[in-house]
Amino acid sequence: MKVDGGVRQVGPLLSAALMMLAALPFCSMGLAAGPTSDAIAAAVIDPARPPADTVRDAERKPAATLLFIGVKPGDKIADYAAGAGYFARLFAAVVGPRGHVYASVPNALFKYSNIVTGIAEIQAYAAAHPNVSVTFASALDAAKYPEPLDVFWISQNYHDLHDKFMGPVDMDAFNRTVYAALKPGGVYLILDHVAAKGSPADVTDTLHRIEPSTVRREVEAAGFLFDGESSTLANPADSHTVGVFDPSIRGRTDQFILRFRRPRSSE
Repeated sequence: MKVDGGVRQVGPLLSAALMMLAALPFCSMGLAAGPTSDAIAAAVIDPARPPADTVRDAERKPAATLLFIGVKPGDKIADYAAGAGYFARLFAAVVGPRGHVYASVPNALFKYSNIVTGIAEIQAYAAAHPNVSVTFASALDAAKYPEPLDVFWISQNYHDLHDKFMGPVDMDAFNRTVYAALKPGGVYLILDHVAAKGSPADVTDTLHRIEPSTVRREVEAAGFLFDGESSTLANPADSHTVGVFDPSIRGRTDQFILRFRRPRSSE
């Protein structure tokens, strides 16, 4: 195994992964096969990934998710509420030494023991990977970074921002903070669990779900342009009526990924 330009090359395994990725609809995602898809394939099949991450790949579909995000070598990325670092590690492998991943954690999450354990894991990873930083702050300050970003990513935690234990957060202020953190043309991606249409506001707390239309309304109000939606993690068999931790649906919820873009100066 060798490292070439920040991308691990692993011989036959990489070739097999690239053949698999070649079957994906790159054009429909606005991407073309090439260095970006190579970097993503290498990140996903990297044998150094911890088993706790790879066992989740079947439900998280990392290759398709990273392709939709559009993450590429050299990018500066925020992984907001990074958890144990599942996506942060993948991002770090793709962006390479010229990029950087900011794994930021809102202080309110420290009340959960599993979050504390996860933070320790990503801190240990960051200690050995200089292209990863771990920071802690209030919900709003955790969305501020020392340099303009190409990507702001939040996975399964946007709904939490609406809940009492997080503040609740002023969502207009939060989304405007994300807007300010991104470069013109930078992308804001939100992955979360789908709530049924017409759900009460407290569904974010009771079932840990949120309506995609609510997310769109809030994010577009901050000046973002809607830039696409992925059905990679959709599950039409999900009734949307039980909590996401219920054994009947845990790990298989109907999830959306929405992509927004900060307009360029010419738009």
